[in-house]
Amino acid sequence: MDLTDSGTTVNIIAGIAIALGVIGVVIPVLPGLLLAWCGVLFWAFLGDASGALKWLVLVLATLVAVIGALIKYLVPGKRLKAAGVPNTALLAGGVLGLIGFFVVPVVGLILGFVLGIWLVERVRVGPAQAWPSTKRALAAAGLAMLIEFTAALGVAVVWVFGLLAT
Repeated sequence: MDLTDSGTTVNIIAGIAIALGVIGVVIPVLPGLLLAWCGVLFWAFLGDASGALKWLVLVLATLVAVIGALIKYLVPGKRLKAAGVPNTALLAGGVLGLIGFFVVPVVGLILGFVLGIWLVERVRVGPAQAWPSTKRALAAAGLAMLIEFTAALGVAVVWVFGLLAT
């Protein structure tokens, strides 16, 4: 592997960005799907793959990322609406998750998110129903993460096939 070759360097940087994007879906500090797609974009513009192939890879990766992002927001949102969990609970979870991230690094994000939803649901439906409602919200958040992870992996697979085809 010759790192003085610009094509190899671009491939390595793109691969690292895509890998960090896939990991970033699970570790909520990084914008996972966006980072994975940006890795493919970087490869398409600066890599030395053939013209038509790199644009095809970029178009396919963009479709996978856009469809994944749409599904990520539509499907869990529909389930939350059906379960009766209001947007205020999610907003409180997001705000307390952000605060928790700085108070207790990494795990504070999750703890704050759960606490925020639980507090709003406790006021809204009472102590007996707060936890079941919070579990439904957490299941929807987990589903959203799974959908985004699948989309990021899809972007990575498209890129790897494009890389192998060059």
